[in-house]
Amino acid sequence: MVDNPLLILAEHAASWRSRPLPPEVAHHARRALIDWFAALLPGCLHPPATLLAAAMAPERGPGRAICYVDGMAGPLRHAALLNATASHSVEFDDIFRDAGYHPGCPVIGAALAAAQAHGASLEDLLRAITAGYEVSCRIGVAVQPSHYKYWHTTGTVGTFGAATATAVLLGCDARQTAHAIATAATFAGGLQQAFRSDGMSKPLHPGHAADAGALAAIGAAAGVTGALDVLHGPVGFAAATSEDTGKWAKALASLDERFAITAMTFKNHGCCGHIFAGLDAVRDLQLEHGFGAEDVARIHLGGYSATKEVCDRPVVNTEQEARFSAQYCIGAMLVLGGVRLAAFEPASLADPRIRAVMPKVSVSLDPELAADYPGRRAAKVTIGLRDGRELFRYQPTRKGDPDAPLSDAELSEKFRELAVPVIGAAAAEALLQALWTGDALPGAVPLLAPATRQAAE
Repeated sequence: MVDNPLLILAEHAASWRSRPLPPEVAHHARRALIDWFAALLPGCLHPPATLLAAAMAPERGPGRAICYVDGMAGPLRHAALLNATASHSVEFDDIFRDAGYHPGCPVIGAALAAAQAHGASLEDLLRAITAGYEVSCRIGVAVQPSHYKYWHTTGTVGTFGAATATAVLLGCDARQTAHAIATAATFAGGLQQAFRSDGMSKPLHPGHAADAGALAAIGAAAGVTGALDVLHGPVGFAAATSEDTGKWAKALASLDERFAITAMTFKNHGCCGHIFAGLDAVRDLQLEHGFGAEDVARIHLGGYSATKEVCDRPVVNTEQEARFSAQYCIGAMLVLGGVRLAAFEPASLADPRIRAVMPKVSVSLDPELAADYPGRRAAKVTIGLRDGRELFRYQPTRKGDPDAPLSDAELSEKFRELAVPVIGAAAAEALLQALWTGDALPGAVPLLAPATRQAAE
C-alpha cells in the first residue's frame, strides 16, 4: 500500500536538482534529446505547428525560449506549446512502452524552453528531462492499460512530465514540485477520438501538455497550491481516467534504482507504434524470401488490442489516416522498402501499387498478444504468396524497443535522415555533435528555404 504517490514522486523529482547524475543516465538523456530534435525538425514544416505559429505570432511577447517552428525567441510557454506540437507531428517521437506514452514531446518541449528562458546549463536540462520522464512514465504505468481506452496518454500523462521538468529547472523544492504535479493533474487531457478520426488535434495534445505543465510549475514556484491527493484520491486522476485508483505499488517499484529514460523506444518507422512489430515481421520475411508486393495474395496481422482498435484502417484518404493504418503502412513497406517520411508524401499516398496491397491485408486481435500488452508489443504475421507459399513470423518485439534498441550510430543516422532536409547537412552535423558531447544548451537552428530544402532532398 502506497500512502501518497504524489509526494513520493515529487521528492524523487526534486532530488534530480543535485543528486549525482550517473554517466549512463546522462547518456540516455542525450539520446532522448537527439531523438526529440530528429522528430521536431521535420514537424516544424507541418501543420498544425506552422498554422499555430503564424496565428500566435502577434501574441509572442519577449523572451529567450526558441520556437523552432519559426526560429524566433519568445516566452517559455509559447515555445513549449509550439515545439511540443511540432515534435509529435510526423510520428517519429520516442515511446515508453510500459505506459503507452510518448514522453519526449511534452517533457523536452517544456524543459528546453524553460532551460533557454532561465539560462540553465545542458546538465541542468538533462537532469530536468530525466526527472520529467521518471515521474510521468511511472504515473502512466499506474493507470495503464485501461487509461488507453479513452485517453491519449501523451496528452494526459505528458502534462505531469512537463510540470516536473519545468519545476526542476525553476529550482522548485519537493513541496513546490508536489504542487506543480498536483495542479498539472487538473489540466491533463487528450481524447482517443482525436486520432481515430481525421484531424490535426493529436499533435496538439503534447503541445497543450507542455504548455499546461509549464504553467503548473510556474504557478507552484510562485506559491500556487494544488490538491496533494489528486493522483490517488477517490475522485482523482487515476479514478477518473482508469479502472481503479491506480497501480501505485507497481508504478513506484525500484524507484531510485531503475530509471525510465534508460528504457526508451526510439522509433524506426514513421507511423503509429502499434504497427511496428507487424512491419518488422513483413520486412524480415520479404528480405528472407525475396518476394515483391505484386507476389502477395494475402497478409494477416495478428496483434494486441491497440493494433486492432487503432490501426485496422482499410480505407485512408489523408496523411493522418495513413500513419494509423496497418493496411497502408504494410503496403508502403512492401512497395517502398520502408515507412519513412517519403511514405506519406502525396505521390506515395496515391501510389496504385500501395493501394493494391491494402485490400489484401486483414487485422485481428490475438488473445495471447493482447494478454502481454502493454509490456510487450508483439505481432504474428502470415503472408500467402501467389505461388502457393505461406510464410509466418512471430515478432516478439520491435526494432527500437529497449530489448532491441537503436544503437548510437543508428540513432545518429535517424537524426541525419530527418534533420538534413530541414536545416542542411552542416547545421545538422554541428547540432548532432553538440548534443552528443557538448556542454551548452542548443540554440536557434534556422530552417532551410523551401527551394533549398527541395534540393537537399
